[in-house]
Amino acid sequence: MADQQARLSWRDGTVPVSDQFDDPYFSIQDGLAETKHVFLMGNGLPERFSSGFHIAELGFGTGLNMLAAWRAWEETGQAGPLCFTSFEAFPMAPADMAKALEAFPAVTPWAERFLAKWQGIGGCDLGSLQLEVIAGDARVSLPEWTGQADAWFLDGFSPAKNPELWEEALMTEVAAHTAPGGSAATYTAAGFVRRGLEAAGFEVTRIPGYGRKRHMTKAVLR
Repeated sequence: MADQQARLSWRDGTVPVSDQFDDPYFSIQDGLAETKHVFLMGNGLPERFSSGFHIAELGFGTGLNMLAAWRAWEETGQAGPLCFTSFEAFPMAPADMAKALEAFPAVTPWAERFLAKWQGIGGCDLGSLQLEVIAGDARVSLPEWTGQADAWFLDGFSPAKNPELWEEALMTEVAAHTAPGGSAATYTAAGFVRRGLEAAGFEVTRIPGYGRKRHMTKAVLR
């Protein structure tokens, strides 16, 4: 699966939609606002940032979540680099990422720095951000990962269309690769996702979602 690339269509010429999963990569209303609400606020960021903080993510997509976190890291004057590890089965071509990110001028300075060095997969030293994108099925690659995250961005495609990335066994692996007191957040409030996180050892809370989504999920490792 590691050699497979994302196949896209474009909605209104600006919103990338996965042909594999028939699902958009970000909110049609405002993807950056959604990222801030779900993944930053849902994980208590940037307030929890500290030296050596490590974010992990299921689903790298356009890189928008990473860019939002990196911007927050720099704008709050953190010491040293932010570590960011993402697991992505179908990497997006850099040219498609650049096109998608044009919709978010607020992160353009970070997007330009990222895209200038990004080779499409693997590690990327961006100075104040140390990025690693691990290609392939997370059900295989996450158990092999030796890292631990302080916060997880669970951003696979809709559980209804991509259930493999939300199954209980994978949530157990997420918990096993979470630092003590670490957290996770996701846009979905699907019952089986919440139950999987709870079974894995997280304390799970349903809170208001972004835009048309009534609820989302945040979780803290017990």
